[in-house]
Amino acid sequence: MSDGLASIETLASALLRKVGGPERRRILREIARDIRASQSDRIGRQQDPEGRAFAKRHERKPDKPGTHAVKFLYPKGAAEPRLVFMKSWVRQGPLMTGYDVEAGGIRSFFWDKVDQWLPVDPADQNKRSGKFRRQGKVRARPMFAKLRGGRLLKSGATVDEAWIGWVKPAASRVASVHQFGEMDRPSKRSKPVRYARRVLLGLTNEERGALIDGILRHIAT
Repeated sequence: MSDGLASIETLASALLRKVGGPERRRILREIARDIRASQSDRIGRQQDPEGRAFAKRHERKPDKPGTHAVKFLYPKGAAEPRLVFMKSWVRQGPLMTGYDVEAGGIRSFFWDKVDQWLPVDPADQNKRSGKFRRQGKVRARPMFAKLRGGRLLKSGATVDEAWIGWVKPAASRVASVHQFGEMDRPSKRSKPVRYARRVLLGLTNEERGALIDGILRHIAT
């Protein structure tokens, strides 16, 4: 922050305090709305407040295709576990996903919940069934596409302050993990990992200048 900009911010803050409560809240609410839109646009560009690009997301390991049919009872501990037979499937971390012949559709199962693996008869190996087709590589969406949207990223104001943030606990937790580079589990069954620090919220110099201009413009009218 330059000394000149700091002095203007101090002046703008002093002038704003002289405005009546309801009018001050209206001014702060409009300013917060504009800054929220600017923050959302910047996040969409995958940049932090300093203009640096976000750290790239961790690349997911490719699915491991199964090369043989499998038959098993599922789930473990059930009074009457169901028979599952799959010919076309892939390994996805703790899950196996494929075409469940008995169910007639795509299903996913946890490896550690399989009650018993059963032998596959040669006749079953050649049994006609549906096929689980893996989709081609899809272009990755920009990170935080949902977090930056108006349904989750909110703004508001009181007579004393303006605010921008995530009001839903789940969204706030995810944003906090990235904002400060904290530990978290990618999924319930995964081990905690350290996420790269990606600063989502923070005023840029342009936004701070626009904030001051907004306050002075409202007070002058």
